[in-house]
Amino acid sequence: MQIYYDSDADQNIIKDMNIVIVGYGSQGHAHANNLKDSGANVTVALRKESASWAKAEAAGFDVKEVEDAVPHADLVMMLIPDEKQAVMYENHLKETIKNGAVLAFAHGFNIHFEMIMPRDDLDVIMIAPKGPGHTVRSQYETGAGVPCLLAVHRDVSGKAKDIGLSYASLIGSGRAGIIETNFKDETETDLFGEQAVLCGGLTSLIQNGYEVLVENGYPPEMAYFECLHEVKLIVDLIYEGGLQNMRYSISNTAEYGDYVTGPKIVNDETKETMQKILAEIQSGKFARDFMDDCNSGGPKMNEYRRNTSEHSIETVGENLRSMMPWISANKIVDKAKN
Repeated sequence: MQIYYDSDADQNIIKDMNIVIVGYGSQGHAHANNLKDSGANVTVALRKESASWAKAEAAGFDVKEVEDAVPHADLVMMLIPDEKQAVMYENHLKETIKNGAVLAFAHGFNIHFEMIMPRDDLDVIMIAPKGPGHTVRSQYETGAGVPCLLAVHRDVSGKAKDIGLSYASLIGSGRAGIIETNFKDETETDLFGEQAVLCGGLTSLIQNGYEVLVENGYPPEMAYFECLHEVKLIVDLIYEGGLQNMRYSISNTAEYGDYVTGPKIVNDETKETMQKILAEIQSGKFARDFMDDCNSGGPKMNEYRRNTSEHSIETVGENLRSMMPWISANKIVDKAKN
């Protein structure tokens, strides 16, 4: 696996281009601000009615509607939600993005599953930071960076890789490492990790553990602390030095319970289910199901959001977090700004 750093990138490539960032959400605000602070010429493209318009203007950006910004761009980075990108490309980019420009993504979803079929004259690349946008921004501001993945889907100019390296360097990833990959591997591993472990697996484990304790008569507040709040303590140790670093730090009692009980919770049956999940991702079934729901107005997504927001773990957690002001004082996500 090839890894690149700032020393491998020519930052002037991107500094000499007109960059348009489509979207100003989590990743959009991070890319735009990091690029701007690194000396790039950045325009933010949004719908006029977007709630992010005022936020982008307050951050000092020239903000334009998509159809007004794109024709002048040398590179267009698509950072709106995956489910909106295909329609955006067809309606606002396909005919307006100039010949020989670069079309960039931070996730391979729409290219890999062929929901977007870019014009033949365009370079198509991916710069995918391995962290949420708010972390990409906060790490950059401290002088550090979040590692990212770099992939080239189409190289018409013969310079697509160099352009991608330059972009990745300017958003701070060259400080940590730019890993070369391809759209297929990024998309499939990203979806699998989110669903089976990081989001789906972890949140279901937390919620079920909470429910078991509450159903057996334990106070919800204690269940919250033991099954949700303390996850950060464990994850921070793993993040710092791997699984063994965490096991070195915890008590012997906890470590023994890790070894004897963990495999009872996540077992061969769980792994077999994970294999099925990966197969559905690889076949495109998950992507089709997701887009079908989005194109129908999101009835399943809205139901999931409603049900989870009403779960007692959320109300109990909100009350307990109010007792710990240092959490909000150091929050990563500020919805008023990003």
